[in-house]
Amino acid sequence: MLCLRSCSGARRWFTFVTGLVECLCFAGAVFGWASLVFVLKSEGYFSTLCVNSTETNGTHTLDCRGQDEQLSLVFTIASFMNNFLTLPNGFLFDHFGTTVARLFGIFLYTMGSLLVAFSTSVLSNLLFPAMAFLSVGGILFLMTNMQVGNLFGARRWYLLRASFLFLSACSVIHVLRTFFLLPRKFIPYPLPENYTYGISCGQSTTQSLEPSSENGIVKPAEETLLQTDNTPKGLQITQKSFRKCLLSRLFFWHLIWLSVMQLRHYLFIGTLNPMLQRLTAGEPSLVSQYTNAFAVTQLCGVLCAPWNGLIMDRHKGRPRAQGESERDADVKASVLSLALTAFQCLLFSLCATIPSLPLQYVTFILQVLNRSFLYGGNAAFLSVAFPSCHFGKLYGVVMALSALFSILQYPCVTLVKDVNIGLTILSLLAFIHPISVYLHCRSQAAQRADKAITADSR
Repeated sequence: MLCLRSCSGARRWFTFVTGLVECLCFAGAVFGWASLVFVLKSEGYFSTLCVNSTETNGTHTLDCRGQDEQLSLVFTIASFMNNFLTLPNGFLFDHFGTTVARLFGIFLYTMGSLLVAFSTSVLSNLLFPAMAFLSVGGILFLMTNMQVGNLFGARRWYLLRASFLFLSACSVIHVLRTFFLLPRKFIPYPLPENYTYGISCGQSTTQSLEPSSENGIVKPAEETLLQTDNTPKGLQITQKSFRKCLLSRLFFWHLIWLSVMQLRHYLFIGTLNPMLQRLTAGEPSLVSQYTNAFAVTQLCGVLCAPWNGLIMDRHKGRPRAQGESERDADVKASVLSLALTAFQCLLFSLCATIPSLPLQYVTFILQVLNRSFLYGGNAAFLSVAFPSCHFGKLYGVVMALSALFSILQYPCVTLVKDVNIGLTILSLLAFIHPISVYLHCRSQAAQRADKAITADSR
């Protein structure tokens, strides 16, 4: 038993560390687009779309708006696929489990890496399938690693958030983690006692996570009745159906919260290079300097993510209100995180709207901070507000629907000067979600109080 616990603890930390490295290096390739597009333009990708033009003063200049629009289209399609295909990927993950989802993601990521590696300025169109494959493969790595935090109980959210030829060769790392450091199906929450996965150095009981069956009839997961050690005998908790979760007010406003802020981020990343070209009057050294600064701030995103985890977990260890479940307490704790994320987006959008070059350093910091809070908070809220058996499907639906909203970024490219103010105003919609969650929690507390009064009167 001592050997079992020792191996289990070491394996959990190794799973966490390798998952952190995997997400940092592979899951967000599409968000490095601002740095990649600078290299692609210097290598002549889509340069045939640049044309000579004559200014009003008679000087001849090279107009590369066609090149910018084509590169923007590559990013638009990649970011759309990154989100929209999360829906079928969520169903794939829920139905077949971790191993199958990861093997599919490894295949897509490897193909995308190879396509980028062998693309040239003559074969510029290879970027369309390449970036799409990288986006979808990366989101599968992210999706299957989100459950790793469940291995650490109350600290799960803090720990969870806490070139291309080489990347394609590194696919062996993903394969090894899939078979040796992750379960075949799912990591449950709350975590059962003596839960093990992967290769074990001792005998252990197998935790069954399959749908229940009675008299040979298998029940769907959403209709399964849960019985936990903390549940009084005879008292069982019925899970919400997937349809009920999908049509709930909480899910709707969460979708709006994610969609408006994600559109703001995608438009900023997709138009960063043209914006810097405009603010620097086309000075290559300044464009390179600010592009590198943006890339460095993106790398620091991993340092920002745990802050949101601390906010989400600030109530852990404190006594809960009478009748309040752990899930209710988690949802209540998410209000501050949701509101703070919306406020960060508003500040980021305001700074991006002001045409001041030095101010963009502040914009870069706010952008990476807000992006870390946005995507970490998205997964965290779905996990605490809805049954875990629907997480993959709900995550897929919310990302797919927000992807449809993000398609607006491409027609906005030609109107970016005017649309920045409009997006800043649109981002105010994100504040509705934390208000809605707060009212929901207050309503739940009032219901618990009424039930307690009724019980006392008897």
